[in-house]
Amino acid sequence: MVLRVLGKMMIPFIMLFALYVQFHGDYGPGGGFQAGVIFAAAIILYGLIFGIHNAMRVVPPDVVRVLIAAGVLLYASTGVAGLILGANFLDYDVLAKDPIEGQHIGILLIEFGVGTTVAAVMITIYFAFAGRQR
Repeated sequence: MVLRVLGKMMIPFIMLFALYVQFHGDYGPGGGFQAGVIFAAAIILYGLIFGIHNAMRVVPPDVVRVLIAAGVLLYASTGVAGLILGANFLDYDVLAKDPIEGQHIGILLIEFGVGTTVAAVMITIYFAFAGRQR
């Protein structure tokens, strides 16, 4: 009972912290990988407290698989956008008129793609191992 109450209180703050790490990553320590792991840890904690089937209802495995592909696609398309705009792959300077703003936009997109993919892969691994029958 205590774990369920504390879990309901803490999981939103864990997810909020993951967003902070995600969007603060271009200014300091952190970024997509760390934010993805923190976000996945919140879902895994939910699954440990409330059961794997409840976690799969909150975050359906089909949606998680789509998020894996969407994160990789976002990462790759950010790099291809640089190529289309006449620069090198993952050269962010050309993503905006001001090169510094282009760098900022590029890093945010790349880090968001990495965070999405990492979170989805970690959740998929948890679902695969926790959902198997003995």
